[in-house]
Amino acid sequence: MTRPGTHLTAVLEDPAFYIGDPYPHYARLRDEAPVAWNEQLGYWIASRHAEVMDVARDSDRFCSGKGILTMEIGFNYETPPTMMHTDPPDHTRYRKMVSPGFRPSIIKAIEVVIRERVDALLDTITPGQPIDFTVAIAIPLALQIIADFLGIPPDKSDRFFDWSEASIPGSNGWSDEYRRQLQAEMHAYLLELTLSRRGQDGNDITSALANSSVDGETLSEQEIVMFQNQLLVAGNETTRNTMSAGVWELAIHPEQWKLLHDSPSLAASATEEFLRWGTAVIAFMRTATVDTALAGVDIAEGEHVLMLYSSANRDERAFGPTAESFDITRDPNPHVAFGFGHHFCIGAALARLEIRCLLEALVQRFSAVESAGTITRTGSNIIAGVTSTPVIFH
Repeated sequence: MTRPGTHLTAVLEDPAFYIGDPYPHYARLRDEAPVAWNEQLGYWIASRHAEVMDVARDSDRFCSGKGILTMEIGFNYETPPTMMHTDPPDHTRYRKMVSPGFRPSIIKAIEVVIRERVDALLDTITPGQPIDFTVAIAIPLALQIIADFLGIPPDKSDRFFDWSEASIPGSNGWSDEYRRQLQAEMHAYLLELTLSRRGQDGNDITSALANSSVDGETLSEQEIVMFQNQLLVAGNETTRNTMSAGVWELAIHPEQWKLLHDSPSLAASATEEFLRWGTAVIAFMRTATVDTALAGVDIAEGEHVLMLYSSANRDERAFGPTAESFDITRDPNPHVAFGFGHHFCIGAALARLEIRCLLEALVQRFSAVESAGTITRTGSNIIAGVTSTPVIFH
């Protein structure tokens, strides 16, 4: 029996697809085959908002423990590489252990630091002169903030960029051997750092992880590496790419910049539109635990389903006729940039705060922004990576 959408899905494994503009093809998927089959690797693709939400919210029918990336199909981990690879009740336990590091008092306390970091970086911008916003602002800001959040001295964070890039397949042309070397280096450093904080007080996530316990049980060394790997990589990759993609949209849509400049209170809704429009995490996968169905398509137990967040966040069924328009006043904005359900991003509040602080500072300092070239993107099918955003602030 021919499965739906097979003629539309092979392209999702092609890096060139993500370097270009994938959104017209996503629209075809939503219209022609909202649950489509990829013959190459053997997985289903859910491209509409409703089906993505259906999968994300139901961990009884769709599990994470058998992999969250299509490259993990058929591979079994001895221990989960991230908390995202776990299911309840293990996932529930892990969230309880890490959540103290994300309590509102810690997020509120770091706001002062974020604004200082933003101001220092924006001081380097010369009005009227072109800059690469990604390189000059987004990358260092996100790296500095995650270092602050992890409680790592700034002079120790010079390797963070390489470590993060090594963890994102398709982000560059590095060899697998070099990636593994960088990842091993990162894991060793983060483990030593965390163990050194045992028994010490501190208002950073590393200290919280080092001393956290549930029912008297602390994290094992493998679990420490699992957590810190996720926090370091996800904590800067997603935010910096969202910032870059969003600022680029402001540069090519001057009417949106003017709205924000004239009404800085729109920074919060602009942040949500940055998240929807940029959708830093392109897709994550789940595995059916029972025979089930999506949008009338039968899914067998053990088959994999890719939740295509990037497509879901442009679905006109959820966002109306302006779904394909960048609109900082959008309300409501039910985007799934942070996932949904048990795996809703635990760092969502920090990411939102970083973006909002940046936007408020930008419109306070500058009257306009324009493009100074062409945005460039990576070929990753996991993270919507932006490598360059040439702009001019005035």
